[in-house]
Amino acid sequence: MNELISRRWWGWALLAVASTLFGLLDAFGSYAASNAGRYTLDWTLVLIWDVLNWNLWILLAPLILWVGRRFSLDRPRWFRNVVVCVLVGLLVALAHPALLLLTYFSTVPATDGVRSFLLTKYFVLISDALTSFVVYGMILMFSHAAAYYRHYRQEEVKSSQLEAQLVQSQLQALKMQLHPHFLFNTLHSIAALQLEDVEAAQKMMARLGDFLRLTLENVGAQEVSLRREMEFLKCYLGIEQVRFSKRLTVNMEIEPETLDARVPNLILQPLVENAIKHGVARRIAPGRIDIAARRVGGRLVVEVKDDGPGLSRNGGARKDSAEGLGLANTRARLEQLYGEDYRLALAETPGGGVTATVEIPYLLDDAALAETQGASL
Repeated sequence: MNELISRRWWGWALLAVASTLFGLLDAFGSYAASNAGRYTLDWTLVLIWDVLNWNLWILLAPLILWVGRRFSLDRPRWFRNVVVCVLVGLLVALAHPALLLLTYFSTVPATDGVRSFLLTKYFVLISDALTSFVVYGMILMFSHAAAYYRHYRQEEVKSSQLEAQLVQSQLQALKMQLHPHFLFNTLHSIAALQLEDVEAAQKMMARLGDFLRLTLENVGAQEVSLRREMEFLKCYLGIEQVRFSKRLTVNMEIEPETLDARVPNLILQPLVENAIKHGVARRIAPGRIDIAARRVGGRLVVEVKDDGPGLSRNGGARKDSAEGLGLANTRARLEQLYGEDYRLALAETPGGGVTATVEIPYLLDDAALAETQGASL
């Protein structure tokens, strides 16, 4: 509210400055013209006349702006509004010279030269009336243009807000799909372990509690730092390592500078889950998962590798089912967040297994960005 009042005061102050400048310019012209004619007017009187002439528009502007708002040309009764605007313009064209004479002669005594000039050169008042009508039209057009611009900006902001809300809703829906999917798989594993190893089942429940706690702390966040994402992932891997025991080995190579990068929340868990499901779980021997993150120019590249049977082995079963709910969900979220500026690919790893690669723009997390900007200051 205070900002709006401040802007209005600045607007009126600028109008006063502009009116005074126009008055000065007009005074120079009028004074030069009078010296070239029969009458030689006093410079001070000419200056007062022209400065008053233009500054009177500060008094008339609120009325004109009100007319512009009240009788908008985009209303259904536009013809009536045009007629009203023209009639008001004629009244203003008559009122302005009258106000000018009243104000001027109440300020400056009318000398014989001035009175004679005005009576003889009556076309000066006629010219002022015509000029007043033109100035009125310009202010009215400015009022309409400003109203149209405000309406356009409001519609643009409204459209942007609706679009942002739609995208946010879509992202939230996609994100929420992960929770029941992940919980179902984890609880199924806990139930199975209860019959085989109660202690392991209890450890898995504890890891699940840690994972859900971290998830709830960022329930509304669509993006987090990679450092935060790795905390989620370690909780999830803790659950899976209880399940697979010595059959699962995890190796991480995360470049330190990538930890402050912004990534979609829970983006890695579906990739690792896919690697465990189709890679480690299909092996009788112990399996290995490699997780790497690096910066390549202005891009963040994250890879999840497994040493399982690959995409095309076992009759192509993995190739057909590789992109299940988790990866399809991940692809949809990446598309919502980055449009076409991302890459999600599954490829055979030389020597066996599959590599899932995510490539997105390298953007600093808000906290890291604020810290960097503070350090630069």
